[in-house]
Amino acid sequence: MNHLRKISIVVAVVLWAGSTLYAVDWPQFRGPTRDGQSPETGLMKKWPAEGPKELWSFEGLGKGYASVAVADGIVYTTGMVGQDGLLFAFDLKGNLKWKVGYGPEWKGDKPGTRTTPTIDGDRLYLMSGQGRIACHNAKTGEHIWHRDTLQEFQGKNIQWGIAESVLIDGEKVLCTPGGKDATVVALKKTTGETIWTTKGLSERSAYCSPAVIDRGPNRLILTMVEASIVGIDINTGKVYWQHPNKVSYDISAVTPAYENGRMYVTNGYNHGGHMFELSPDGTSSTKKWSEPTLDVHHGGVVLVDGNIHGASTKGQWICLELASGKVKFTDKLVGKGSVIYVDGMLYGYGENGTVGLIKINPTAYEMVSSFKITKGANEHWGHPAVSNGRLYIRHGDALMCYDIKAG
Repeated sequence: MNHLRKISIVVAVVLWAGSTLYAVDWPQFRGPTRDGQSPETGLMKKWPAEGPKELWSFEGLGKGYASVAVADGIVYTTGMVGQDGLLFAFDLKGNLKWKVGYGPEWKGDKPGTRTTPTIDGDRLYLMSGQGRIACHNAKTGEHIWHRDTLQEFQGKNIQWGIAESVLIDGEKVLCTPGGKDATVVALKKTTGETIWTTKGLSERSAYCSPAVIDRGPNRLILTMVEASIVGIDINTGKVYWQHPNKVSYDISAVTPAYENGRMYVTNGYNHGGHMFELSPDGTSSTKKWSEPTLDVHHGGVVLVDGNIHGASTKGQWICLELASGKVKFTDKLVGKGSVIYVDGMLYGYGENGTVGLIKINPTAYEMVSSFKITKGANEHWGHPAVSNGRLYIRHGDALMCYDIKAG
């Protein structure tokens, strides 16, 4: 598994009804390593007919599409009440520990929060739909610093509001305000001071949360911006390479998937996906193939045993071989939606409200179990999260927690 960040993973081994649960925090968007995966084990391989037991729920988050982060026994998410963004923190029993405001949120088309908090030790970082990056105390919610990046870096907001979940790497906070000579910027995580900006790259943001990879001696940021796919040196902000990627609505919402020098990117609305091979030092990249059917809108992909898995805009789930671009098999499953992979199983959350537990067989998918989300309102766009034997689903103003421990 590629290590995409240096956020600590808190691990505990818990004995539960004769089975062993290897529990792992989910401290940021799409999991410990931002690839939609977690090394947690000890989870059910089949759910009861009615679905896993709901341990608790909370209704009253306000408007939003954010997922959750779980770290050190606290569950975090964001929501918009009125016109303000609120950061919520719950204990593992679902009790609200605190909620604090972090500034104005996105009130345009599809109003509400987009950002999933990123937890790094005793601090928490988030990016609002209006481009404000904020740092808070992760235990108390106390405000530490913030910057209004669109104004400060001469950026212009995008059609549905900034939707990035910020990335922490070492002492840096990475974000994409899409400013002049500052498409991507690195800030000092303790103070918010600017470390570098991408000189010569002035495209607006897309809706993509970046990934970080190591290639040879270099450490790179991989991301998609308004009209390009880019590879950026994380220490200096130098843009090593840039590939044109102009697509409908400039959606570009899926974090690139990466393994052993191969990077896969995908866009919705019939734009398909592409695989690029990075040079041994990562300073150049070459397109190796394109494939039209896996056109993921914003539900993400996972890379498992050399194969890409995700749901197309038309709702078809596709298994795609990373090396060749060959389609290995397809299925409808939960339809268009988001995907994560934990303990040998795919977890799909369809935009129709269906949550599915999916097994990957050698020649086909198998939907082992499924259930419907009935709480909350509006689009089913929040990505699922798994931590400490629990599955978290966000739907509008509602957050649900389910017991998925084996035994």
